[in-house]
Order: sequence, then C-alpha cells, then structure tokens
Amino acid sequence: MTHPIVKWDIGVEGAITPQTPMPTMPEILRGAVVVVGGRAPIWRYGYAFHKLHGSAAAAIAVFDPRLGAVIIASHTPDVAEGDVLTEITSW
Repeated sequence: MTHPIVKWDIGVEGAITPQTPMPTMPEILRGAVVVVGGRAPIWRYGYAFHKLHGSAAAAIAVFDPRLGAVIIASHTPDVAEGDVLTEITSW
C-alpha cells in the first residue's frame, strides 16, 4: 500500500463524559489512511468517524493491539474493508 498513514489518538486518561472535547484532528493529506486509536468509549469513536466523514482520507482504520490497524471504511480500490495494516504494531 502506498497511501500515507495518519494516526489520530482519541484516547483519554481518567474520567470522560460526552462533553469532553475531542483532540484536534491531525492534518489529513489527500489519499491518506487515517488510523483512529486510543483508550476511549465506543461513542467517542463514533464522534471521530463522524468528524472524518468527508475528509480527504482514502480510508479509515481502527487500531487493534492484537491485529494492527483494521480498515473499516474505504473510498479507494486498493484498500478494502477488513484489510489489516500489520505495519501498525503499537499505539
């Protein structure tokens, strides 16, 4: 895969509420694969996916420490949902 990879850490330390602000989204180059990760509740991931909708990203992945980055959405033929980017080994 030749797409640049951009990590967005949405994790939190300690208590969190739905009003806790999201971290600033990193710069996303056109055609990048954005990997979202960090310790956070599922609704915070939903916020992140919503913010990424319409971005310049070619694909979005979620980091899983056991697998790597799992593609969950793609708008490019060379990256498919369910692909695993094994080069992302740590967060």
